Amino acid sequence: MQIVYWIPLVTTIVAAVFAAIVLRRYFERRSGPHLLWWGLGLVIYGIGTLTESLTTIFGWSEGVFRAWYISGALCGGAPLAQGTAYLLLRRRTANALAVALVTVIAAAAILVVLSPIDYSAVEEHRLSGRVLGWQGIRMISPFINTYAAVFLIGGAILSAFRFRSDPAKHHRYVGNVLIAIGAILPGIGGTFTRFGYVEVLYVTEFVGLLLIFSGYRLNVAERQPSFTRQPSAI
Repeated sequence: MQIVYWIPLVTTIVAAVFAAIVLRRYFERRSGPHLLWWGLGLVIYGIGTLTESLTTIFGWSEGVFRAWYISGALCGGAPLAQGTAYLLLRRRTANALAVALVTVIAAAAILVVLSPIDYSAVEEHRLSGRVLGWQGIRMISPFINTYAAVFLIGGAILSAFRFRSDPAKHHRYVGNVLIAIGAILPGIGGTFTRFGYVEVLYVTEFVGLLLIFSGYRLNVAERQPSFTRQPSAI
């Protein structure tokens, strides 16, 4: 088995560590719905890469496939984007968007669970939406992904733009640039998946998550004065 097929397992481990850090921060602060959404988003991200790991290592399974499509193809970066929406928008607006997002994903997830499987399209160690009997379901994910891109990528770019001229917040400028790039990469990998190159997705998911992780740490780090040698506090 090529080393690329083990990448989703490493990505799952990184996602689990990242989620634990974010959720711990949420429970310590006892506030901030954006942290809760980010934490849940990372958990779902990890579930998606875990299903990829199970498939590449042990082979295709119907239950694992359905879990992958819901957590990866449908949810994707949407929960992370919803967290950013809570930072950028009024609470009432963000709540309304959250309800709409959950409703769409839940409805689509039910269709995925009920859809018959085209076993002639199954590949032993690969996951693809082409095996869904109801191919119309695949038309839903682009709308969810567009929502995710607007807030996750757009929010990071907007934040980077705001911090670009402030030397005291240069670390946040860099952090948001990293988050924007990291959020773009899985989308590129997803495009390759539609043409049968699922291995590209494994790489872009891993690199993208590392960039988002690095960007998050920079954003929550307290800038130290130039005369101190102490590390930044998280």
